[in-house]
Amino acid sequence: MTANLFDRLCGTVADPAKIAVETASGGRVSYAALVAWSGRMANALVARGLKPGDRVAVQVEKSLAALVVYLATIRAGGVFLPLNTAYTPAEIDYFLSDSEPVVFVCDPASQADLQPIAARVGAALFTLDAAGQGSLAGAAQGAPADFATVTREPHDLAAMLYTSGTTGRAKGAMLSHDNLASNAEALRQAWRFSAGDVLIHALPIFHTHGLFVASNIALLSGASMVLLPKFDVDQIFGVMARATCLMGVPTFYVRLLKDARLTPAATKHMRLFVSGSAPLLAETHRDWQGRTGHAILERYGMTETNMITSNPYDGERLPGTVGLPLAGVDVRITAPEGGGELARGEIGMIEIKGRNVFRGYWRMPEKTAAEFRDDGFFISGDLGRIDQRGYLHIVGRGKDLIITGGYNVYPKEVEGEIDGIPGVVESAVIGLPHRDFGEAVTAVVVAGTAAALTEAAILDALRPRLARYKLPKRVIFSADLPRNAMGKVQKNLLRSAHDGLYG
Repeated sequence: MTANLFDRLCGTVADPAKIAVETASGGRVSYAALVAWSGRMANALVARGLKPGDRVAVQVEKSLAALVVYLATIRAGGVFLPLNTAYTPAEIDYFLSDSEPVVFVCDPASQADLQPIAARVGAALFTLDAAGQGSLAGAAQGAPADFATVTREPHDLAAMLYTSGTTGRAKGAMLSHDNLASNAEALRQAWRFSAGDVLIHALPIFHTHGLFVASNIALLSGASMVLLPKFDVDQIFGVMARATCLMGVPTFYVRLLKDARLTPAATKHMRLFVSGSAPLLAETHRDWQGRTGHAILERYGMTETNMITSNPYDGERLPGTVGLPLAGVDVRITAPEGGGELARGEIGMIEIKGRNVFRGYWRMPEKTAAEFRDDGFFISGDLGRIDQRGYLHIVGRGKDLIITGGYNVYPKEVEGEIDGIPGVVESAVIGLPHRDFGEAVTAVVVAGTAAALTEAAILDALRPRLARYKLPKRVIFSADLPRNAMGKVQKNLLRSAHDGLYG
């Protein structure tokens, strides 16, 4: 039997006539229609040269058609590479040059800027807009619906997601069919998903949370999704009366809490609210439960591992924790120096092992080897502790990672761009607490004595170079940066000095 993830998601649904996806505009697509559409799309991709193992890179706005591109790619044995819609052409240049896709799909509005990049790497370029229209849609419309799903082995790659590196070079995390299928099944069981569920899908689908958690679980369960183009408070309340689940980032819940419509009556049809991708403040957890009677279920995952732990569906969901290891996932805490396993309650490095853990970094064997222990555990770079009840607490992050609004930002990349601005002597980028975004990217800049730099000038210089979510929310000027005896910038002191900047 083939291990192709497509068969797990769409090939075994009990009722093909059941609605798989609804759109904000009122469109409704059954599982049978979704399978047929994916077949046409797969035929269109294969006609342009896609072979098993080839990459299909996609930078398009969220739409049902974009979701079908994902399904068609894995069905044809390709490797799906979603790219954040905020990435600039300079960033896209790196991703395409590194991954060497055979097909690149972009928004028609970006075609003129991105066509030369695609041509240089030898990728066939298609377009697809937010309404699901474009050259790819046209090619698929004229293709046959019948398509023999390509046989894949469990370890064959299904997707690749780039995660920023501390040295500035992004790494392609390689995810297999079994990585994704096993994790979706573990979450389906943990969160009690069934064909009776209706999921409010307001997350982006270029990200692990929206694509591999939300979409995969809903399809695997034979459930229905209401696919919203983005998070919109009015649309959420408009759907909630007939939905059962919402998956979101902490920002979703903070903004919903500001609306007077959030009441027990408004949420009475819902059975589950899930939060992830950024730390959920205990205050938000308590406020939500007080307003609705529902306890938000917080979980923990990474691009490289999919989901790792989850607060329990049945049982206490503890604010400030990310819960217990999922079925088939082992988690341990080790000493950052030496790697010895620590006792419960002690703070150390979080390490993970299981079928969910990725296959390694694309074309970076040395980096891959350095991130794994000899016994197969992946070194997460996150610091945490496991309490006496077995719940995992995230207490910090190695590698200076900032998670803002659910997106990962590595300071080194932003610092490199700031340091290249004329008049900047050096910079340090830190994450500071922010009620809406979890953390806010904040830059501390040392300017030359003759420089007439302003916050606005620095931000203007960065906009063409960095995705919007990577841009500092604030730029603070300082005479110097605090350093330890070894000359390393003490970012902990900077965070302490500017704590409370965002209220």
